[in-house]
Amino acid sequence: MNALDLVSTAIGNTFRAKTRSILTILAIFVGAFTLTLTSGLGTGINAYIDQTVTAVGASDTMTVTKVEAGSTGPASGPVEYNPDSISSGRITGSTVIALTSSDIDTITAIDGVEKVHATRSITPNYIQFDGGTRYVASVSSLVPGQTTLLAAGVEPDATSGALQVAIPESYVTPLGFSSDSAAIGSTVQIAITDANRTMHTVDATVVGVTQQSLTAGTGASILPNDALSTALFTAQSTGLASDQADRYSQATITFASNASTAQIDALKARLTDAGFTGTTVADQLGTITTVINGIVLVLNAFAIIALLAASFGIVNTLLMSVQERTREIGLMKAMGMGSGRVFTLFSLEAVTLGFLGSAIGAGIAMIVGSALSEVLARGLLSGLNGLTLIAFDPASIATIILVVMGIAFLAGTLPAARAARADPVESLRYE
Repeated sequence: MNALDLVSTAIGNTFRAKTRSILTILAIFVGAFTLTLTSGLGTGINAYIDQTVTAVGASDTMTVTKVEAGSTGPASGPVEYNPDSISSGRITGSTVIALTSSDIDTITAIDGVEKVHATRSITPNYIQFDGGTRYVASVSSLVPGQTTLLAAGVEPDATSGALQVAIPESYVTPLGFSSDSAAIGSTVQIAITDANRTMHTVDATVVGVTQQSLTAGTGASILPNDALSTALFTAQSTGLASDQADRYSQATITFASNASTAQIDALKARLTDAGFTGTTVADQLGTITTVINGIVLVLNAFAIIALLAASFGIVNTLLMSVQERTREIGLMKAMGMGSGRVFTLFSLEAVTLGFLGSAIGAGIAMIVGSALSEVLARGLLSGLNGLTLIAFDPASIATIILVVMGIAFLAGTLPAARAARADPVESLRYE
């Protein structure tokens, strides 16, 4: 009996006891179905986190702020006013001190810092379109290595001399635009007050509409290009002394892309010694990633338990098959079929059961997962643009099927070995 005959015979023997085989396949199906769904959940969420990471910054960057000594967490009472402090949404309950040019020079000189990008603190009054309703908005900026999620248009061109801005998707309808694409190319007015309490209005062209992401907060930040940032900062600084105007809310530093965890921690320590606080992308998203990976791991554990239970079903099915086919095994051996061939035949039957259960389970899980993800994206998770909660990677699906087939093979080794050891004379006498 050649290899092809072994395979065809094994497939045919799988359904000799149809009810028993179907129940075994269903047990494998449950484990494969659960494992595929949890794998898709992990793939979808981690893909969204990776997408979000680029909206926070590159992995080789660190946000640097200057926090007032002793201000380490949320305040339990009134906080004393500090004229040098600025508002910061990144460090809740902490007093963040504005960075000066001297601070930027100090940060630049710290060992391990390759580049420094300082972010100016710009506080506009409102944004308005065509004389309509005025809406409060904050200003954010992109640092090197950072991107943003776009619903329409493009990111503002940092090298362009034109005043360009990307507005949040949540502002499109309130400002008076019929759709995201309709806002592209329109001119909006951004008002800002200077030190003399004089209000200035700056016109800017909308080139993009940004989506809200996992780290976007309220999603009320407009994104200007460098030319618009400069125009707003200049208007805001009118009437201020140069040493008061030259202030920054934070700085983003770049360090070696191949830096180890120990080297990054050492850089943070040097920043702390100099009076600054450094926060990496991993620090900002690390907890979220850990929690999600933990949940997926627990769900995968339940799937593995289901597969282990199914493996006992395979053992039981094949042991009964060996007992029922004792005379047949003896006849095959008497006709010259070796023990190795007998072992292979029963192992292939186990693998066939594993393949059918895992393939059906994975296929139905993909259908159910895709439908569920679509429903959630339109309902409960509609606020998280760009999120596909359950996404399937072909390589992961293939791996799951192969793993289940491997478990089935291991489960089938005991009955297969028993069949291979059968004595042909005794088997032929079996009643």
